Amino acid sequence: MKIKGLTIPDLPPELGNKLGLYSQLIRFEKPIGFYLLLWPTLWALAVAGEGSPDGWILFVFVIGSFLMRSAGCAINDYADRDIDQHVERTRERPLTSGKITPAEALAVFAVLALIAFLLVLSLNRFTIMLSFGGILLAASYPFMKRYHYLPQVHLGAAFGWAVPMAFAALTGEVPKEAWLIYVASLVWTVAYDSMYSMVDREDDLKLGVKSTAILFGDYDRFMIAVFQILFLLALVLVGVDLEFTGIYYLGLGVATLLMAYEQFLIADRVPAHYFSAFLHNHWVGAAVFAGIMGHYYSL
Repeated sequence: MKIKGLTIPDLPPELGNKLGLYSQLIRFEKPIGFYLLLWPTLWALAVAGEGSPDGWILFVFVIGSFLMRSAGCAINDYADRDIDQHVERTRERPLTSGKITPAEALAVFAVLALIAFLLVLSLNRFTIMLSFGGILLAASYPFMKRYHYLPQVHLGAAFGWAVPMAFAALTGEVPKEAWLIYVASLVWTVAYDSMYSMVDREDDLKLGVKSTAILFGDYDRFMIAVFQILFLLALVLVGVDLEFTGIYYLGLGVATLLMAYEQFLIADRVPAHYFSAFLHNHWVGAAVFAGIMGHYYSL
């Protein structure tokens, strides 16, 4: 069996094939979702730990981000199994194509979420209590597109939940700057996931699936820009509140230029360009993180 260049020759063929399908289910070969979940987590850990977070807590949150993103993919495909077969981009996913069963997808979700929770049990009680909110948000998000046009906001709430958890783990509290970073993460997620949802907008319209791509309509680029500005504003407020040095704002300046480039990419409203802009947000997260770390290591 091969997974992303990794060969495991000793597994029985049936088990190897099954593990390969499970790796597709959790998007092992497509790590962009993990990166986008991880960056706000790292921002929070860096700020809460003043540039040097505890090693074990850092490990728990990095591995936890991978596990929860993977679990989220499994529950997402379970929720969308009857939708994905009608969408060009998703019809070959292992669950909707019948290569694995809904019960298997639920089992993968449960196992991954349980492992993540076991890691959280090594942290303080406040963080453990907050983790229940995280699992609730992650499990409920995939179903929201059936009920309202803002599932991207729900996803933002789920993706950002590691921020208050990180502060709770490192400091035992969730101060104002934690909530500012959480808001920044939430609105950034709305911006980039709106780009992602534009790729499937025509299919979603036919299927009756709701999203910000449909809600925004012809104002999609404008609304994405609004959320990008709110993202930057929230991070500026973090810098002001914590009296960050200029190198932090240099990181925000780079992030601003990167998002301006994304606006250029989506100017022609071509689905492939929306997807490229979505992927490009990995660098936005990296720029913000570099600014935060640059501040602490320039002191």
